[in-house]
Amino acid sequence: MIRLSRLADYGVVLACQMAVKADRCHNAFDLAAATGLPAPTVSKLLAALARAGVLVSQRGAKGGYRLARTPEAITAADIVSAVDGPIALTVCIEHGAGACDVESLCPTRSGWRRINDAVRNAMKSVSLAELAFPVPAGLSDRPAPSAADTLTASKTAPS
Repeated sequence: MIRLSRLADYGVVLACQMAVKADRCHNAFDLAAATGLPAPTVSKLLAALARAGVLVSQRGAKGGYRLARTPEAITAADIVSAVDGPIALTVCIEHGAGACDVESLCPTRSGWRRINDAVRNAMKSVSLAELAFPVPAGLSDRPAPSAADTLTASKTAPS
């Protein structure tokens, strides 16, 4: 089974909570209360996300952490990589050439690389904004109406 670590999942939860009020500083205590996560875990994750550049820390009485970029500019891959390290499904993908004793005999390495790249690219394609503010089912599949469509609809609508 391929699964994110619990800490990576919690990191996404914290980032989503912060995205709701992206313009303000958040402290570990308030985030722990809002998410139901243990305060020590929240503190650890905030530090990891800050080290990776996903968050910035601010010292002082009203200090805490804030998003380093807009929620639209932060990806799921940014958050998961900050907590778990590189997105890699196998050891040979994570550590590169020479990481595996049977590398020269392995016929699956290129296949795993393609799968890993697909997973990484999928995570890079989903923004924190999309995670924090999901579009209701059925609405995202429809193209936005054009100004001409809106004008036509208003002319044909009964008064």
